[in-house]
Amino acid sequence: MLQSIFFLQAAANTPAPTESTGNLVEKTTEITLWEMIASGGWYIMIPMGIMSVMLIYIAIERFLAINKAARGENSFISKVREYVHEGKLDAARNLCNTTDNPYARMVEKGISKIGKPLKDIEASIENVGKIEVAKLEKGVSLLATISGAAPMLGFLGTVIGMIITFNEMRIQGTVEIDALSGGIMMAMVTTVAGLVVGIFAYIMYNTLVAKVGDVIAKMESTTLEFLDMLDEPGK
Repeated sequence: MLQSIFFLQAAANTPAPTESTGNLVEKTTEITLWEMIASGGWYIMIPMGIMSVMLIYIAIERFLAINKAARGENSFISKVREYVHEGKLDAARNLCNTTDNPYARMVEKGISKIGKPLKDIEASIENVGKIEVAKLEKGVSLLATISGAAPMLGFLGTVIGMIITFNEMRIQGTVEIDALSGGIMMAMVTTVAGLVVGIFAYIMYNTLVAKVGDVIAKMESTTLEFLDMLDEPGK
């Protein structure tokens, strides 16, 4: 009998589910991507967004431009050699003008200098090559800047977020999760955004630099073939 009375009292003292429990469940809903981005702070996320747009544009534009420059027929220099040996310099220059790549423009400059000392021809070709390399590398250095600046900007957002968090703690005098979550969220979001942009920029920078290096190697090979052709016996 006493045990029955004890269990009845325990059941009476047990708090019934309240609306706060339901509110707690509602607060565990997943955050959307836009809410996560917005929590990073406009003064951090807007510059980050600008760098992201610049990164995507430069990466795509340079990738296509360098791929276009890398394309070239293997028989190009053979055709030039044939025209030059036959004395058809105008046909050789016309072939170069109709071939849109750095190698053709370098060879076209060399053909226009035929009759001058070989060193002068080589110097003229090298000057054109430098201009072509500068065109290929246009904007690529900006990717290196973004790869370094984006993580630093993200870290700045992290520091600002932690300052906001500690300021809320100072004002309230207590540790309230709801009050501190905004600053902590900002700190984490800006860090992630900076790392994502920086990593992608770093990968694209090294990829494009490697592709430019391949084009430069092919430019040097074409130049050597052309100069050897001019230095052949009987030329």
